[in-house]
Amino acid sequence: MNEKRNEKKRWTEKEIGSQIGKNVVITGTGGLGYEAAITLAGAGANVIIAGRNPEKGRKAVDGIKSVYPNEIISFQQLDLADLASIKKFSEVIQSRFKKLDILINNAGVMAVPERHVTKDKFELQLGTNYLGHFALTAHLIPLLRKVQTPRVVTVSSMAHRSGKIHFDDLQLEQNYDPDVAYSQSKLACLMFALELHKRSVAAGWGITSIGVHPGGVATDLIDNGPGKTLYTRLIYHTLQTPSEGARASLLAATSSEAQSGSFYGPTRLMEIYGKPKLIEPASQALDAQASAKLWDISSELVHAVFM
Repeated sequence: MNEKRNEKKRWTEKEIGSQIGKNVVITGTGGLGYEAAITLAGAGANVIIAGRNPEKGRKAVDGIKSVYPNEIISFQQLDLADLASIKKFSEVIQSRFKKLDILINNAGVMAVPERHVTKDKFELQLGTNYLGHFALTAHLIPLLRKVQTPRVVTVSSMAHRSGKIHFDDLQLEQNYDPDVAYSQSKLACLMFALELHKRSVAAGWGITSIGVHPGGVATDLIDNGPGKTLYTRLIYHTLQTPSEGARASLLAATSSEAQSGSFYGPTRLMEIYGKPKLIEPASQALDAQASAKLWDISSELVHAVFM
């Protein structure tokens, strides 16, 4: 990806306002996560990048420091495909900080050709993209509730529109398909964002929970992903840059106009391009009964308690 093009399109403090004094956790060391991190760090936030690979984490921190040498940016190891790692990460964050202002659930895997499972035996895409972030958010709720207006931003995808929650075979053990697994995981992410809003209102947690999708973005998730095809190679260089794709997450994380319980993404050319705006989720994401059922199942699977 052309870094000069990224810098030209990157949002700055002018767009998102000062973030001085805010603690931010972002999952993912590259692509959208990196772009959100560099923008928030540039606006003065104390940013913690979370990822599985320490080498990539250090590289991300060094890259941001090269642009903003005086800002506070750090890396903390986190494997979303391992509940023990999520618990350990959360304990470290709780020991280091008295509060958490913003959590951006961003990291993920895409179109894994053959079925693999996480360390806890969850189907890899559902386990990493959704269940890992569900567990992480539960662990960090106490820190989020220490501030007046905390925000949880959960990254979904255009693929949620073709998604279905397979309650009869949630881990896709009977009939695995990489695209079905990905769309299910991203639908689950959006349902979680909307359900978290409902439960926050009901319980008085005060959390602003927003779902977003970046549109079509040329990230390493596509270029280096195990499911890369000739088609993805051809379209890769026609998509938005990661800095453009990160705008929906940044709007949801910082804008005073962003509404809890809503969904933001690009609106041009079938939601592939353009500045982020309020958009309508697919009907299955608004199924209250299914969302509540998925929440309860997820709580049992990851042993999570939101309080």
